[in-house]
Amino acid sequence: MSTCATCGNEYGDTFTVTKDGQSFDFDSFECAIHKLAPSCSQCGCRVVGHGVQHGDTVYCCAHCAKAAGDEGLVDRN
Repeated sequence: MSTCATCGNEYGDTFTVTKDGQSFDFDSFECAIHKLAPSCSQCGCRVVGHGVQHGDTVYCCAHCAKAAGDEGLVDRN
C-alpha cells in the first residue's frame, strides 16, 4: 500500500509521477492535478490542458491573459 502525496489516502493501486527529479505517488488523477498542475495567474483554476504562457506567467486561456493585461496571447488550436 502506498500513500497519496495529496490527500494521504492509503491505497493499493497508486501510480507514480516523476517531475523535475521528484517522484510522487497518487491515488487519482485529481490528486495529481492538485499537486502538480500550475494554476492560472488570473482565475486560479488548475491548467490541465495547454493553457497559454507569457514568460513565467501561466494562464488557463487567452481570455484570462487578456483580462490580466497580457495582450496578444492566443489559445492553441
